[in-house]
Amino acid sequence: MSKEKFSVSVETGRHSKLLQLAGKWEGSVKTWFEPGVLADTSIITGEFRSILGGRFVIHEYKYELEGKNYEAIAVIGFSIPEQKYQIAYLDTFHCGTNILFSEGDDNAGEFSVLGSYGDTDYKERWGWKTNIELKDKDNVIITSYNVTPDGEEAKAVEIDYKRVV
Repeated sequence: MSKEKFSVSVETGRHSKLLQLAGKWEGSVKTWFEPGVLADTSIITGEFRSILGGRFVIHEYKYELEGKNYEAIAVIGFSIPEQKYQIAYLDTFHCGTNILFSEGDDNAGEFSVLGSYGDTDYKERWGWKTNIELKDKDNVIITSYNVTPDGEEAKAVEIDYKRVV
């Protein structure tokens, strides 16, 4: 990657878009375990920080689900050579000891990435699709979907963030 391409991306490109997320956020998180059946709504707090000279943004957050506390980290970037957004996602609920890696494209004000999960209990891996939409400088919606091996999507998690700082 040339320094020039990265500089342009930080100024006006995809990295600039990621850096707009930097700050502290609060909001609500909704969780579905079955399609169309809301299982839980709770408070979520998070922070997005620029790391490694603006190459990536790290999203650290804490939430409660069914009365238990959880935390997660997502390292989010844009690969200039691949022309793809990429996320490495880890948490104390969904991932266990795995890292979920996803990648994808931007689409009219939001970007969407797709990864997969599963272990020896699964005959086939399932997809995990995440959309991040910066509604404006103070509002972000992060929606994740379970994707069956047949390609059917069902909303699993929706974070509705408001900027605090």
